[in-house]
Amino acid sequence: MNTPNLDYFPTKYWTKLADGRVTCTLCPHKCTLREGKRGNCFVRMHQQGEIVLTTYGRSSGFCIDPIEKKPLNHFYPGSSVMSFGTAGCNLSCNFCQNWDISKSREIDTLCDSAMPETIANAALAAGCKSIAYTYNDPVIFLEYAIDVAVAAKAVGVKNIAVTAGYICDEPRREFFSYMDAANIDLKGFTEQFYHKICHGQLQPVLDTLCYLKNDTQLWFEITTLLIPGENDSDQELHAMCQWIVEHLGQDVPLHFSAFHPDFKMLNTPATPLATLLKARSIALNYGMHFVYCGNVSDVKSDSTYCPNCHQRVIERNWYQLGQYQLDDNGHCQHCHYPLAGVFDGQKGDFGRQRLPIHFI
Repeated sequence: MNTPNLDYFPTKYWTKLADGRVTCTLCPHKCTLREGKRGNCFVRMHQQGEIVLTTYGRSSGFCIDPIEKKPLNHFYPGSSVMSFGTAGCNLSCNFCQNWDISKSREIDTLCDSAMPETIANAALAAGCKSIAYTYNDPVIFLEYAIDVAVAAKAVGVKNIAVTAGYICDEPRREFFSYMDAANIDLKGFTEQFYHKICHGQLQPVLDTLCYLKNDTQLWFEITTLLIPGENDSDQELHAMCQWIVEHLGQDVPLHFSAFHPDFKMLNTPATPLATLLKARSIALNYGMHFVYCGNVSDVKSDSTYCPNCHQRVIERNWYQLGQYQLDDNGHCQHCHYPLAGVFDGQKGDFGRQRLPIHFI
């Protein structure tokens, strides 16, 4: 069997045009490229009549994190997760807080290398419950992520996608079929915001959320970074929370995260805690059961409460778990109500650690 060239790893989501150009059909941009040209994501390229992936086996770095950092609050709480990403991104968010990775044009020659089995075995050896495809968006390195996910499943390690969900229908179905959990970055709730700030569209992200809810058993949570003056109006928050409840239900956890000035929005102020708490109140008033405030220190809004008896069942301080009052099956110890999520025995104790690792 011929070993594929990892510099130009073959892909399948593309169509060839009569004039010799090739259209990538992975994401809604549907970039049409001439020979040697790269798409908006930078890592998918027209090479000899097809679209190839140029970052297979290469990573911007590997790190062991708490699962709550993804953020996932209802997927094996307190456990550790091996996190990694590559380079590039198929959205161009002006506020990107990983812009050094997502916008890099050189990182594919300057980063760690690891094959799927190596990553899976390292996660297992480190005691990680899962592997997270994160930092940049994993949909753009779909082939690499899927191969790692297959290797992870073979050794009993779970797979998590941290993604904006900006992907077309057919690859969406393939990609998420290998995942056990996801955090979907719902960046705002207007087409204007997506067009102006993210250089994309809202509807494909909503399509991804509906697909996950209606067509999979995958556990997913949602994160929205609130940016002052851009996507934090009462009108937009009401519309978003109403849509989530109507289309996804009351049990999907929603994380409102604080913006910090970065990339092309250095002059935009940081998000006040009051804005996050207002958004949380709006979501709770729509009947959402699990609403969190992130990137701030506020134990009350970062903790989990039983929807039935309203007792606090998981206490969180940043990524450190405190009081934990769920039984082994994820039921409230006060009233025995089954909380939505994926729970396995008692809480993990990984805490706030962040452990970079390197493959030789």
